[in-house]
Amino acid sequence: MKITSVYDCTIIELDKHHHKKGNISVVENRKTIPFEIKRAYYLYDIPGGESRGGHAHKELSQLIIAASGSFSVTLDDGNVKRTFLLNRPYQGLLIVPGIWRTLDDFSSGAVCLVLASEKYDEMDYIRDYQKFVTYKV
Repeated sequence: MKITSVYDCTIIELDKHHHKKGNISVVENRKTIPFEIKRAYYLYDIPGGESRGGHAHKELSQLIIAASGSFSVTLDDGNVKRTFLLNRPYQGLLIVPGIWRTLDDFSSGAVCLVLASEKYDEMDYIRDYQKFVTYKV
């Protein structure tokens, strides 16, 4: 296991192209982001006061984008926590493996787009925080 910290996670500015008919942002494998996208999904219609996430991954990296609206992402490496407000569709939060994440404070109509480096694999998840802390030691 590579030792990772919340400081390995960062906001990435995506290509943003302005046009009078609307804007477009582009994400390209291994160019915009440091991994190949093998899975994409999005969260929406999150009821007020609800949280998402609440887990870590052993191998998977993610780029999380607020495609619409806003929400907070709190990252935890077992020692340090950092919270990011995502509210711009031309920015994404890069999350490396071995980081606990919780998504909160979803605005009405928020859409959270997640680009993942691996296909879904339940064995890659750590869903219990105490097991996560033990894993990080």
